Amino acid sequence: MKKTVILNVVGLTQGLIHEKNTPFLSKWSKEAKINSIKPVLPAVTCAAQATYLTGTMPNEHGIVGNGWYFEDECEIKFWKQSNKLIKGKKIWDYAREIDPNFTCSNMFWWFNMYSTADYSVTPRPNYLADGRKIPDCYSQPADLREQLQEKFGEFPLFNFWGPNTSIKASRWIAEASMFTDNLYDPTLTLIYLPHLDYNLQRHGKDHKSIPKDLKEIDTVCADLIKFYEQKGAQVVILSEYGIDNVSKPIHINRILRKKDLLAIRQEQGLDLLDAGASKAFAVADHQIAHVYVNDKTELQNVRELLENTAGIELVLDENSKSAYQIDHERAGDFVIVAEKDAWFTYYFWLDDEKAPDYARMVDIHKKPGYDPVEMFLDPKIKIPAFTVGSKLIKKQMGFRTVMDVIPIDASLVRGSHGRISEHAADRPLLMSKQKALMPALDGEGSMQATEVFQVILNHLQNPE
Repeated sequence: MKKTVILNVVGLTQGLIHEKNTPFLSKWSKEAKINSIKPVLPAVTCAAQATYLTGTMPNEHGIVGNGWYFEDECEIKFWKQSNKLIKGKKIWDYAREIDPNFTCSNMFWWFNMYSTADYSVTPRPNYLADGRKIPDCYSQPADLREQLQEKFGEFPLFNFWGPNTSIKASRWIAEASMFTDNLYDPTLTLIYLPHLDYNLQRHGKDHKSIPKDLKEIDTVCADLIKFYEQKGAQVVILSEYGIDNVSKPIHINRILRKKDLLAIRQEQGLDLLDAGASKAFAVADHQIAHVYVNDKTELQNVRELLENTAGIELVLDENSKSAYQIDHERAGDFVIVAEKDAWFTYYFWLDDEKAPDYARMVDIHKKPGYDPVEMFLDPKIKIPAFTVGSKLIKKQMGFRTVMDVIPIDASLVRGSHGRISEHAADRPLLMSKQKALMPALDGEGSMQATEVFQVILNHLQNPE
């Protein structure tokens, strides 16, 4: 099989490639064919990647978002890691059947633990008993983690997500990928580069910070492409979604609460969502949300409420979910899609004084929904460097300290994704110099997300 590398440059679209801000990618793309991709619904990381790796849609692979309601446990869980959550065979399983000598390196794509890929690295912080969260990663084989962190320092978790996000995380992943390639020379390498996602969501795609971000990721891509092409590898550039500028947060759980559909538990004087006891609740995930209705007698009431809520573009029920191939048991009774300039928050409290303690922290596992506000420091903090620094010092000394530095102001967020963008220039892309291996476009000027799987397989089997 032909050595192939997939660079997943999150948030990259044709409209962002320009010789001024992305000089290397702009020049490289002139020798390549660029296809826009009609994204899977929801156009979010976990669902998109699962579709690319299996060639199937959410109603088959089961990844209906970055998180969902685990009905048997009555818990909402986001950002789980086990690859066994993706149903069906993955691209590396098919390739290995064709060529027993095939090997795969999965560098930071999600659902990266306990898979049948040969080599893998993924974020995995240490949660210590004294409350500290220590940056770290997980690898297969296990000693690869030690080699990478000895060579490049600890994985920069706080640059990977949170208010301190920067190019440092994508640079670390790139360096780790090249190091792993020199160690094992895998046939297929999957590399996740999240840098563009941060400020595009914080500030929107027209913000003054975006050109700098584009130049930074362009440099990382240049280093990777030069490295792999010198080794005779084919490089494919891919993305998962495009970002829409947004201005309208929809507090869907607050709307359900005001209709007495949400169950709230009070602990230590603070509100907590009790999903298992709720008549209905929503799991917010960017521009889509799953609405689960435990009390089926409320289905019609919930439908009417959703259909009459400003900012909601689509309300998909058991019949209409199938048209988007998201009719899976993990999906909500209703899957709702926001209008282009709107997005869904997970907020369920009506009084900020009663917001749960995790609301003001970076805590992707406790929050019952995705929270992009975690990328901001609370603007009410007068001296952020002092406040954050003093808390970090206390943690390092072993004191239990709450890092409550995140605002609970959804109006700060200016970019989002999840819905299917109308225009090809705003959609995710796939770019390759192997033009003959690229599929034809449909009537909308895009290829289907499920076709990415076959494109990767075609590159691996390229006879040239």
